[in-house]
Amino acid sequence: MTGSETPVPASAAPRAVKILIAGGFGVGKTTMVGSVSEIAPLRTEEPLTEAGLDVDDLVGIEEKRATTVALDFGRITVSDDLVLYLFGTPGQQRFWFMWNDLALGALGAVVLLDVRRPRSSFAAIDFFEHRGIPFVVAVNGFHGEHPYPVEEVREALALPADTRVLLCDARERRSCRNVLIALIDQLISTTQAGDGSHEGRPRGA
Repeated sequence: MTGSETPVPASAAPRAVKILIAGGFGVGKTTMVGSVSEIAPLRTEEPLTEAGLDVDDLVGIEEKRATTVALDFGRITVSDDLVLYLFGTPGQQRFWFMWNDLALGALGAVVLLDVRRPRSSFAAIDFFEHRGIPFVVAVNGFHGEHPYPVEEVREALALPADTRVLLCDARERRSCRNVLIALIDQLISTTQAGDGSHEGRPRGA
């Protein structure tokens, strides 16, 4: 180090936090990562083919033409000292084996929900509950519509009171950013409480 170089304080480096964006097939994960990312998102989408007709549930999302086969990746700077790295999970059941690897090092998650097909996101909720990974549920308003109030959604999903449920629009950056900030707030609360576990009754009970 030369005499003209000034050391950079450790506090000047923003903290990097890994966040998963999860949920069922076609709930809007790729859209959310793309909407909120400050960099060009990495996408691993492939066209849907006739070979998948027998295994992919397209009820309610017949217009869908592509699917994520590995992950989506994006980044958002929330503040000077906090950067979130977003990893969107694949939604189709045959790619769920990748979730364990994607979850390594993740501090929290957003579970996107399509109220037209709520069961498609039950597996994601169970995944994070069983691993003690804090999460929030974001109800994606397709076509800008939110037909059910938050508490009705919470009851249908059998979520504990300390799990946030929010209404959002995955197409809108501000809406997605608010969801991520709510997750950070929940992570802080969970850390202060010293308990990251979530126990709820079985999905759909």
